[in-house]
Amino acid sequence: MEMKPKFKSTATLLSFILLTSASVTASAKDFKMSLSGGEGDAQYSFATKLIEEFEANTKDTIRTFPNSQLGSEQDTVNDASLGVLDFSVVAINNVTPFSPTVGVFTLPYMIESLEEAEKLIHSDATQVLVKNTIRDAGVRIVGWSFSGFRVLTNSNKPVKELSDLSGLVIRVPKNEIMIDTYNAWGINPTPMAWSELFTALQQKVVDGQDLALTDIESLKFYEIQKYISLIHYNFMLEPMIMSESVYQDQSKDVQAAILAAGKTATIYSAGLLRKNEAIALEKLKAHGMEVNEVDETEWIEKATTQVWPKYYESVGGKDKINDMLKILGRDLI
Repeated sequence: MEMKPKFKSTATLLSFILLTSASVTASAKDFKMSLSGGEGDAQYSFATKLIEEFEANTKDTIRTFPNSQLGSEQDTVNDASLGVLDFSVVAINNVTPFSPTVGVFTLPYMIESLEEAEKLIHSDATQVLVKNTIRDAGVRIVGWSFSGFRVLTNSNKPVKELSDLSGLVIRVPKNEIMIDTYNAWGINPTPMAWSELFTALQQKVVDGQDLALTDIESLKFYEIQKYISLIHYNFMLEPMIMSESVYQDQSKDVQAAILAAGKTATIYSAGLLRKNEAIALEKLKAHGMEVNEVDETEWIEKATTQVWPKYYESVGGKDKINDMLKILGRDLI
């Protein structure tokens, strides 16, 4: 026979109900996730899928804070490291200052296709880098969003070969590898915060920039840029990081749900990019942008011979780079 609790008064019954309710509420966690982009971009789509999968398998919830409401990407890496933020989706170049070995992904022309990006992030070599981010930065990579290659846009002239860059003022993120890449190509780029870029292009403070095709279309850069050059020097990997201290505070079941959701969202993001990148390119053409193919032979030679050696030590040495090149079936350095 089921034994039911006995209560001497209504007040005692009410206290029992409140305590029981508080216990249930306390056992469910509401995580916070930062996104630098907004609805419609690759980060947002990846995050939405991860949350859908995670919440379907736990009693916990995740709230998103898009459009950098919780600070810049590097701010959120720092906050996650301190345990005051749970999740953030950030460009890999914004993890590099905290854990330099992941900078191998931002070496120019390290990744030359989406298929190569997928092959690398699922490799044992990348699992070593994931462990490094835990050690160095106190954050754990639990999934990967794919935004595609940063293609070059500008408002002045077609760029079909390296010499066409002459005279252009190009904005780049405040990332040393990307800055050094443009220097190797013969121009001095202008480092600038993302929040300042659109206005700077409107006011002709800078002539151009590089960004993924899907973002160029969704953010309406076609309103202020005329020319696209299809270069492939930087593939935009955007890992989902989680505070390691928060991760370790979770039960084994919740940890497993986080990692499973991250894996599912990673696969989803790659499939979405395959579909959306081609659609975005056609839309940009329809909006009047001129698209130019580029023979990148000279671009690749200058970037790999002048930029890569500067970063051998910071990314863990030639052996670490060769680990990646072996996976890709390329010649070793």
